[in-house]
Amino acid sequence: MNMIVAVDKNWSIGKDGHLLVSIPADQKLFREETMGKVVIMGRKTLESLPGGQPLYGRITIVLSRDPAYKVKGATVCHSVEEALEETKKYRSEDIFVAGGQQIYEQFLPWCSVVHVTFIDYQYEADTCFPDLDKSREWVMDLESEEETYFNLCYTFRRYVRKL
Repeated sequence: MNMIVAVDKNWSIGKDGHLLVSIPADQKLFREETMGKVVIMGRKTLESLPGGQPLYGRITIVLSRDPAYKVKGATVCHSVEEALEETKKYRSEDIFVAGGQQIYEQFLPWCSVVHVTFIDYQYEADTCFPDLDKSREWVMDLESEEETYFNLCYTFRRYVRKL
């Protein structure tokens, strides 16, 4: 199972229910990596998307504690265990966890690869991703050349779980 996330230099991911910044190359990478695959996200993340609807061309699994919550075009699960059972229908490498913070934290133990857009800037934020650079369980095995979007510098990184 994979995760895909954009973080700032403090591993922050959002503020007030929104991404910290929108970088076209990051959005393109997200589309390319997840198109035709399975995306797992929390209710708040889904509702932050355009129209609050599942992403086109992907199988969407949404987690919500509300037993009455329903979303057209998505499978709603009410626990990590239920979502993991649902993902057994798919190849592990075709599953991408896409946030938010609680979902990332809950699914990290089941992931083997994390795709990170690392933004060399510190934002004011209220949600974070675990700092994989400080973890003994993860190692960065790929990093792109530095790219820029206006005055923001960023790299694409891939972290893999140590065996």
